[in-house]
Amino acid sequence: MGANGVGTLLELPLLENSVPHPLSANSNHAFSFETISSLQSALELIYGPHGGRGMALRIGRACFKYGLKEYGSLLGLTEMTFRLLSLPMKLHIGAKAFADLFNKHTDQRVRVEEREDKILWHIELCPLCWERKAEEPVCHLAGGLLQESLYWLSGGKIFSVEETACIARGDSACTFTIDRTP
Repeated sequence: MGANGVGTLLELPLLENSVPHPLSANSNHAFSFETISSLQSALELIYGPHGGRGMALRIGRACFKYGLKEYGSLLGLTEMTFRLLSLPMKLHIGAKAFADLFNKHTDQRVRVEEREDKILWHIELCPLCWERKAEEPVCHLAGGLLQESLYWLSGGKIFSVEETACIARGDSACTFTIDRTP
């Protein structure tokens, strides 16, 4: 997006008084669900539905990198013993640890459901689509975050991550279906 893109985004009436401007790189702002949802909507307004989705996916991937730096050692995901586990075991432990991180450090409520060939990532209280109405799933930032976490976890393999249910669409939770095999 660049500095100009962020500036344009933050000046939209949709975000008026929601986000401090200018943002500083070292500040520790807590954003409400309303603000996070408005940011998602603003991306779609500026870039169109498909461009906004692509930008949100990219932002989600970048968020993982910064989150790993901040929380990786706390979760034990950067330890050599974890890195040496088999891929199925890393998926099992990583999904639980990642969900616990969101449940302990945010107001989101995440639940993981493991099936033989899929992992279901349920966001039962979702800031990305908070008070939004849509005909299709809109939590693309979470999808990018999950994609990048799986890419990192597997040492560069790409997994299918698809949002199959969304609260904005009237579903009871935002659910991402993740294939267990890359």
